[in-house]
Amino acid sequence: MLRTALRNVLAHKARLVMTALAVLLGVAFVSGTLVFADTTASAFRNASAQSLKGVAVSVRAEAVTDTDPTDGEGGKRTTVLDTALAGKIGRLPGVASVRPTVHGEATLAAKDGRPVNADSNWPNLATNYLPGKDGKDSHFPLKEGRGPAAEGELALDAKTAERGGYRVGDTVRYAIDGPALTKKLVGIVSTDDPQITAGGTLTLFDTRTAQQLFRHPGQFDEIAVAAKDGTDERALTDQVQALLPEQGAKATSGADLAAQQSARIAKNTSSLTKTLLVFAGIALFVGVFLIANTFTMLIAQRSREIALLRAVGASRRQVVRSVLVEAALLGLVASAGGFALGLGIATALRPLLNTTGAGLPDGPLVITPAAPLSSLAVGVLVTVLAAWLPSRKAAKIAPVAALNSVDQAPLARALRVRNVLGTLLTGAGVLVMLYVSTLKTSKESNLLIAMLGGALTLGGVIVLAPLLSRPLISLAGRVTTRFFGVSGKLAKQNALRNPRRTAATASALMIGLALITGLTVGGHSAQRAMEIEATQGLAADYQVNYNTARGLDEDAAAKIARVPGVAAAAPVTSAGLDTQGRYAVITGTDPNAFGKAAQLDFRTGSLRDIGPGKIAVSDEFAYQARIDVGATIGAEMDTGTETGKTQKKLTVVGIYAKTRATDDALGTLDDVLPYSVTKQPDKLLVKAEPGKAAGLERKIRAALGDSPLLKVRSQEQLIKENNGAITMALNMMYGLLGMAVVIAILGVVNTLAMSVFERTREIGMLRAIGLDRAGIRQMVRLESVVISLFGAVLGIGIGIFLAWAGGSLTTSSMQEYEMVLPWDRLGTFLALALAIGVLAAIWPARRAARLNMLRSIQSS
Repeated sequence: MLRTALRNVLAHKARLVMTALAVLLGVAFVSGTLVFADTTASAFRNASAQSLKGVAVSVRAEAVTDTDPTDGEGGKRTTVLDTALAGKIGRLPGVASVRPTVHGEATLAAKDGRPVNADSNWPNLATNYLPGKDGKDSHFPLKEGRGPAAEGELALDAKTAERGGYRVGDTVRYAIDGPALTKKLVGIVSTDDPQITAGGTLTLFDTRTAQQLFRHPGQFDEIAVAAKDGTDERALTDQVQALLPEQGAKATSGADLAAQQSARIAKNTSSLTKTLLVFAGIALFVGVFLIANTFTMLIAQRSREIALLRAVGASRRQVVRSVLVEAALLGLVASAGGFALGLGIATALRPLLNTTGAGLPDGPLVITPAAPLSSLAVGVLVTVLAAWLPSRKAAKIAPVAALNSVDQAPLARALRVRNVLGTLLTGAGVLVMLYVSTLKTSKESNLLIAMLGGALTLGGVIVLAPLLSRPLISLAGRVTTRFFGVSGKLAKQNALRNPRRTAATASALMIGLALITGLTVGGHSAQRAMEIEATQGLAADYQVNYNTARGLDEDAAAKIARVPGVAAAAPVTSAGLDTQGRYAVITGTDPNAFGKAAQLDFRTGSLRDIGPGKIAVSDEFAYQARIDVGATIGAEMDTGTETGKTQKKLTVVGIYAKTRATDDALGTLDDVLPYSVTKQPDKLLVKAEPGKAAGLERKIRAALGDSPLLKVRSQEQLIKENNGAITMALNMMYGLLGMAVVIAILGVVNTLAMSVFERTREIGMLRAIGLDRAGIRQMVRLESVVISLFGAVLGIGIGIFLAWAGGSLTTSSMQEYEMVLPWDRLGTFLALALAIGVLAAIWPARRAARLNMLRSIQSS
């Protein structure tokens, strides 16, 4: 029987190619993910190890919230790490050197004036350049020029200099926490810091300048200690800790620091690895249908052969083993090829994900023994499990009965059991999803329930697919018969001939399209909700604010209002207040300018009624706090000083429909500004004169000093910024689910090819009674299209249902969420299914048309 299994594998190479490809692609995804995870973790560790190279002890200033209010620049964070302490540590026995550093952030402007990192969330790091005896800093190797040594100089990393368009000798504009500053670029360095290589920026100053910008003279954020050879690291750490004050600083050994970073890296990369493995599992799950379908058809075509084996003494167990050995050999070969392809996937994933802002560091490919072993085990196991049911079916073939039949129809009782099971699974899934539709939060337990409901629904429809195929394919068959005549009718009958086979082929495509449709509908609806939230109640053409917690100057609105083309500039700030036993957020603004920059729907009163001590409240807050127009409320507001909160009497003069542009209440700037966090306007809403909005951004920047920290965003930019994360996630998931769709296409090709072989005599008879080669090709193509569209209709329908039921989980974080069907994309998916059907049939249709008529009739 082992020799028989080997002979069958070699005898049906062409028939098994598509199945092997499905296993290969699924395993490639698994192996690629595992190798990618090991490679990424290793790259992060190497980058971290590079930053910790030679560090035996790290002394870091703990977070201190107190600032020096007497500081001339408005207060800077103080630390207990100073020059004197660094000197004491440097004199300890066993210390080779100390490296005191200052950390901060500096936002750079490119030569064209736009912030270098405007469209990125990566940090704009700044630190001090510490030259050694040779005048160079080993942490930042020079590529051009020299290190900064005076107050008017700085250095940049190579990538930042390239993005900003700077060369050595240029004047660089930057900002720390306010107006733009300038310094001369004297050097360009290289760095292995993953935050910088991923997309951040690095600016280097001399130590004195860095302290003036970010701390106080003589103060540092960290002191890295290098030990002499033979020094015990733990003991040195204890000695350093003994020199530190009781509060404000902590010494950590290099080994502990490396362990902490390693744990953090493992945590950060594990979620990405798990996500990729989930999609790899989906690809393998889709592959199961192809494998099971292939072996079912092979066994049907070899029923005479199996019957003869049974007649000459082969037991049922031997037949099962023969089929499973055949599957294991196929899985082994395909898994080996899949692992090799997976190395290419692992190599391509890092640059691919970095285009979406993942920020993964460079590093060599890392292959641990677990990756190939896991890949081979998964590939072989999935293939064997998928072939198990067909092998049992093979074992049940009667030695004599099978000699008279090539393909026996499924037993009616078996189909009834399947239909009952499918109905129960689908019903349970639908009930769970209906329950999910009543949930309003996306906490983990609710997400798990939604996943369970989705799996039950999808699994139930897969089981019910043979039953559903008859009415849907019959309906499609009417269209094909009407427009394509005999070929269309034959295509419908061929698709209905074996409902299980048709269902299994269509289910592979259905799974991929169900998941893609669910993601598309949910993502599109979320994007629409965020578009509404981003611009709700906003008539302004631009929103202006700083890229830091710092507020805008009080005269900023007046400066912008004088810019040619500006119709109004409304300053906006906010503060908290407690009234009627409820907490609320009140927006402060200039009511006249705000009326031009925002759109408010007043239920009672108007913006003109708002004035000193007079406020309007949102309808939601008025209902919750039981406030009506004319009421005078006692508001408890935080002063942000040692005196704590203060009482303020406010009169309600209007009620409006709440929007994102306003909070629970709306008052004048003078009433709210003293109680805001920054005591400055948080942002400005700028309304342009008709036809003057284009090009206004540069004028607004110039009016406010053109600081790189300024963010001047149009409504389109606000929408894009809000939708950026969703768009990036959807694009990534489309790519990952694309693997499942590719495997589904292989399934259609494989089923049609083997079906053509199975119907060789039938095709010969059709040719003999007058159906020409073009008719044969058309028949096979139409059968492929009908099966593909059947899978697409089921998949799109399930995807829409799951998106509808799961959409309720977002209502707590997205109040404007409402399911919106993207008809253009759904139409694209149907067109894609049609194209899949046509393309998948090219080879089988051509093969069927080229069959020799007489030889086909003589075949058995």
